[in-house]
Amino acid sequence: MAAPLFIIGTERSGSNLLRLILDAHPNIVVPHPPHVMRYFGPLEARYGDLAEPPRFAALVDDVLALVGAHIHPWPWLPPADAVIAAAPKRSLFGVYLALHDVLRAHAGKARWGCKSTFMVDHVDLVRATCPDARFLWLYRDARDVAASARESVFSAFAPAFSARLWADQQAKALAAEPGGGILRVPYESLVAEPEAQVRRICAFLGEEFEPAMLRWFEREEATKSASLSESWKNTATPMQTSRLARYRKDLSPEDIAVVEEIAGPTLLALGYPLDGPARPPPTGMAAWLREVRWSLIEDWSRLRVEWRSLWKDKNVGRRWRRAWLMTTIRWRLVLRGR
Repeated sequence: MAAPLFIIGTERSGSNLLRLILDAHPNIVVPHPPHVMRYFGPLEARYGDLAEPPRFAALVDDVLALVGAHIHPWPWLPPADAVIAAAPKRSLFGVYLALHDVLRAHAGKARWGCKSTFMVDHVDLVRATCPDARFLWLYRDARDVAASARESVFSAFAPAFSARLWADQQAKALAAEPGGGILRVPYESLVAEPEAQVRRICAFLGEEFEPAMLRWFEREEATKSASLSESWKNTATPMQTSRLARYRKDLSPEDIAVVEEIAGPTLLALGYPLDGPARPPPTGMAAWLREVRWSLIEDWSRLRVEWRSLWKDKNVGRRWRRAWLMTTIRWRLVLRGR
């Protein structure tokens, strides 16, 4: 099996696009991620000593329940016994690795990838277990991320909150970069010169470039993704350079200034010039009132986007089912004293 690959960074940066491009390669399978580490990382300790087979089996069953309830259904659900047998160690990360490797074998591919951008929190863990792993650090202008996130049911809505998450996750990637095995992939370059960038990615992964990778939008997987959610509707269309610098149209001058205030140093570090001069954040009561206003914007935007999702997203029921599943798992572990 070839080394696994990980797309890290921040959501709303083109990770669905890059996933589909890579999944179109004959040697690589990149399923839509159920975010196993994100959901179960905080719960792993509650399962107790995973060296005990019943406890490890319980964790595997719960992880597979999450995959079964995933908002982007997998074409095949790995059986529990196969995941248990393939786990390199009795841990949540062992389950995560086994899950993907069993799927890889079923798909008849030589390599698997994961596009859960939240794996930026686990780079050290990945390196310790898979030292030859490869990371594709996909990043996009924080202002465009904020503009896109306002309409996505999966993201923070208020530009300030989106900017904070973006700055935090890029800082983690920057900190991990000296360890090697990380390739920077600017979204803007991927969209502006797709063939050159995909060839560059293939060279980094040690794979041959395949022309089919540039026709990802013609595949059934892309059509399925676009049909499930408004947030993914562009995955079945060719590259759209019109989406570059969209923030100048979609964000107010105040929103742009706020994003630059929060993420400015990181934007500059990644080569994005600022539109305005740096400004100091408010202090005291003014800072508190601004946080309250942002929280209200966040809550109102969530209600608005949830309402739209109810009518337009085919997977809204699965998203709610996933939330209910994880709530019941948490309470079950608490009530059992774990």
